[in-house]
Order: sequence, then structure tokens, then C-alpha cells
Amino acid sequence: MMTNSLRNPNVFILVLSILIISCQSKQDKPDVIEEVLTEQNEITPNPEEEELKALVEKLLFNVGNSNWQALDSIVSNKANLASAIIRDGASKNSVITIGEYFESQKNRERKPFYEPVNEYKILINKGQIAFVWADATLHSFGVPRTNNIDNFTLVKEDGKWKFINISFTNTRLPEELRKFDLEIFAKSYAQVWSGVRPEFVAMFFEEDGSLQVNDGDHAIGREAITNVAQGFMTAFPDMVVRFDSLVPKTNSTEFHWTLIGTNTGPNGTGKKVQISGFEAWTLSEEGLIQESKGHFDTKEYQRQLEFGN
Repeated sequence: MMTNSLRNPNVFILVLSILIISCQSKQDKPDVIEEVLTEQNEITPNPEEEELKALVEKLLFNVGNSNWQALDSIVSNKANLASAIIRDGASKNSVITIGEYFESQKNRERKPFYEPVNEYKILINKGQIAFVWADATLHSFGVPRTNNIDNFTLVKEDGKWKFINISFTNTRLPEELRKFDLEIFAKSYAQVWSGVRPEFVAMFFEEDGSLQVNDGDHAIGREAITNVAQGFMTAFPDMVVRFDSLVPKTNSTEFHWTLIGTNTGPNGTGKKVQISGFEAWTLSEEGLIQESKGHFDTKEYQRQLEFGN
């Protein structure tokens, strides 16, 4: 009966079409499965890997702010620091303990830097030892300067990850890549406002730059700007300033921010504050702030100081 049916041209064509479609469906399945798995991995990242990334970013954030005290909880006091500074094909290598590194920084003139990670590779061994490779770019005041390949070894101490080895290579970027990036400048500026060194905030201004907060007096010059930043850092010891956006205007650029902190400084109310605002920037030809006019809702700020956000 099968043989007789296949002799009919119409039936033969129908059977052949079904076979072709079936084969194509089988061939397509691996691609479909791979797409689904990829989507699932994107939606549900590995929590432990995310924790390690957050720790690396916390370390780079606080080293960029020269906030050594903030590293106590994540860096073992037995940790080592190894570096290879590569210039013109030659490498200057160094290995010291983390304690020696911190001691060497006490009397050294520091400048802030911003080091976002471009790519991670993470290996976790039995949930107790982790190796993190990070390809990062170090920026200074909005300009990319060096490519840093950072390598970290972490171990679990009392159930918490701690760095026991920090090593990196530092290679200067070619001149054509060292171009000012306003968004990176803004993120770097937000980072230093979230630190403990008010003089770092002032470094983003020209020597004769000015900062005005709402209708207050103009703080002119880096020393005066340092004092303004110090006032906020003292009032909110845990202050974080988040970069929200940049809005271009005809004669300026608006840097929009959100301040989050607890008013536990001297005579503080102990209340949590979350307030948003912006600074209208006029930049100099050198890529620093010549004039900044800050604005936020004073009444809402005072209300949160009294009652919390």
C-alpha cells in the first residue's frame, strides 16, 4: 500500500516536504536551545560572581579616592601587592605587603583616579578561593591614561571574601586614545564626592574656579571649594553621590546627581536623606570646571533632615 501511495506524484511531494521540514527543525533546535540558555544566563547571573565583582569595584572605588580605611573589611592584613609598570617595552616590577603600601601612601601627594572594569573573568574554587581577572582603564579627570590588567586572589575568612593578593600590569595608552570624555569626568566627580578627601573635589576645578550652592555665596578657588565639600562630608559621613545624567544646555552642561546619606555628623539629626539636584557647569579649555552653580530643593532637604526621607 505504501509503495502504491508513493507512486502518486502528489502524495510523494507531500511526504518529501514533511521530511525536509522535519530535518530543518532538528537542525535549528541547537541554536534555539543556545539562545534560551544565553537568555537565562543573562537574567540569572551567578550571585557569588556578582558579589566578587562588587568587591573589586569597591576596592577600585576606594583606592581611587585614597580611602584606605574603607578597605579594612575586604583586604586581609596579610595581603601582598605586586605591580608591573610597563613603559616603552620595559617593566619595573615591585612586590610589597599591603601594610607597606598603605604606609608608603601616608606622606605621598595623591590625586584621584577612576578605574572602571571593561571585562571580568572569574574562577571560584570550592567556594573558598576565588581568582578574578579584570581588564580596566584608569582615567584621570575624564581622560583615559593607562590600561590596567588587574589580578586578584580572594579567600573566605569567617564566611566573608577578603583579598589576599592584588597584582596588576599598568600600560600607558597611546596618545590617540587619551581623549577627554565628559561622562567619565562626571562619574569621576561623583566618585570623589562619595569619598573622604574634599580636596579631591576641588581638583576638578580650575585654580580660580567657583562653586555656588543654591543662593549661597560663591566659593572661589580650590581652598574654598574644599571647605564646601568638607561641610557635606562631615554632615554625612556615609555620603554617596550618584551620577544620574548630563544635560547639555546652550552655554553650560548640567550634571544631575542624587545625594544619599545619614546626617550623623556633629549636631546631626541622625536622619537619612536622599535628595536630587544638578550643577550647571561651565568648563575651561583644559577640561576642568571653571564655574559651577548648584541647585536642589532646600525645603525638601530641610524636611528630610528633620523627618528623614
